[in-house]
Amino acid sequence: MATRESTQAASGSAQVETGLPPTDRQLLAQAVGKALAETYVLYTKTQAIHWNVVGPLFYSLHKLTEEQYENLAEAVDELAERIRALDAPAPGSFGEFLELSDIRETREKQTAEQAVMMLCADHETAARTFRNATRQATDCEDVVTADLLTDRMAFHEKSAWMLRALVQESAVERTVPSRAAADRPRPS
Repeated sequence: MATRESTQAASGSAQVETGLPPTDRQLLAQAVGKALAETYVLYTKTQAIHWNVVGPLFYSLHKLTEEQYENLAEAVDELAERIRALDAPAPGSFGEFLELSDIRETREKQTAEQAVMMLCADHETAARTFRNATRQATDCEDVVTADLLTDRMAFHEKSAWMLRALVQESAVERTVPSRAAADRPRPS
């Protein structure tokens, strides 16, 4: 009688037994695959802007996009490895990434401000994708995937904010108490 181990060794593959049903793993691998695709497309767009930016925003945008594309490059590997841990193949061609991603490549000439707002919109698109994938991971009770996706979602939200702030009119925003609040008696 063959044991499970001998059967797996003979077939060349080991069955994944992490507590997630195969259907959940497949669903999650698809969700993480879309997140990986968005990350990869955004990585290439960010790097292209890093290389090609000119003008008054050059230094700040060059530095910011470098930080962002380095972070995105690390994320690509983490996301692909999570897909493999879920026992699915990770997408691996630019064509697959473009098919899966809602972020579109662009070849049109843009001002630095237009490029910044494009990246901002792309990070917001990625944040929505990661939020949806996080919900799926939470529904499947996969805290490992949910944790990874939550961290990545936070990165995309912060990146969108930083990019948006780069092209907004110069100001220091702060909350000013309303007149009514200023007129209230203060406790002694």
